[in-house]
Amino acid sequence: MLKPNAKPALLVLADGTTYHGWSFGAEGTAVGEVVFNTGMTGYQEVLTDPSYSGQIITFTYPELGNTGVNPTDEESDTIQAKAVIARNVTYRPSNWRSTQSLPEYLQERNIPGIYGLDTRSLTRKLRDYGAINGGISTEILDPERLLNLVKNAPDMAGLNLVKEVTTEKTYQWSEETKSEWEFAENISGGDDPLTVVAIDFGVKRNILRRLASYNCNVIVVPADTPSAEILAHNPDGIFLSNGPGDPAAVTQGIATTKELLEAGKPTFGICMGHQILGLSLGAETFKLKFGHRGLNQPAGMEQTQVEITSQNHGFAIAEDSLGADVEITHINLNDRTVAGVRHKTLPFFSVQYHPEASPGPHDADYLFAKFVKLMQEAKG
Repeated sequence: MLKPNAKPALLVLADGTTYHGWSFGAEGTAVGEVVFNTGMTGYQEVLTDPSYSGQIITFTYPELGNTGVNPTDEESDTIQAKAVIARNVTYRPSNWRSTQSLPEYLQERNIPGIYGLDTRSLTRKLRDYGAINGGISTEILDPERLLNLVKNAPDMAGLNLVKEVTTEKTYQWSEETKSEWEFAENISGGDDPLTVVAIDFGVKRNILRRLASYNCNVIVVPADTPSAEILAHNPDGIFLSNGPGDPAAVTQGIATTKELLEAGKPTFGICMGHQILGLSLGAETFKLKFGHRGLNQPAGMEQTQVEITSQNHGFAIAEDSLGADVEITHINLNDRTVAGVRHKTLPFFSVQYHPEASPGPHDADYLFAKFVKLMQEAKG
């Protein structure tokens, strides 16, 4: 429904395609890579996920903002997406946990949004031709002027965005999943706490909560922390977090991970961390056509149980670049790309998705237990 006195907004893609709509959130101009997310809920977790840094998110579900927003569901300190695209937007949310409407939330954080356009058409275009840079503006309503800004924006391939989202200083995390939200039965973290150093490529809060729930003392370090400083914490395991941008451009993180692997510590990577682990083991990555972004991506192997997973990435490990000492544990069952690997003899493994279910299903939570088991075996 169009709000009275709605302000016009413009979306222009790098190929010149133009969409006219209406502004919600902050006024202004934003340029980034236009992608789409297929989740039907969890928009606040998506918007605050550091993995979306540098991107403009198209939500394929046509109604956005119905449940409002609240401070508990934030995955980081701020909105990480550059802008938001929606079909319809709710200004009067209805949910007992809501403290604010989505448009107010975006306005306070200076994030522009556009609604009222045909998101089905836009999503089909992104699927057919691939993710593409674009710009949203309430100030520049001349398509040619906005197109010039978009054409000068850097491509996601080759872009290191980890430095924009990683923590500035080391900190400890101890908050567990709240009891009312705990979904796992008989969590086995052992009697003695395990020390995990999490390298922050753009980590989400609920990932850290799951580690803490499995009786891990979590030390979060900046992405550029030297390996010697990481090992000085005497960790039982290394966790490689999710994050934004092109993994191959995170050269320092790859070099550090190579050095850490030589120490033989149990290592668990997710999303960006999965790609970093693969690159450090000698594999290569490539840019997907339109990426995997949603909370309903099937992953697994046909002969085993299939997991429905939450994914958000635009790059993947090239299967034919994996060494003989690495085996594939999961594939994305939509496009057959690599979704999980493990070393055949050393305690290193990773998955190309977010196992902590924020937003998304709980299917992959067992991976935290697997990580704990590896650490206990190595410690014992």
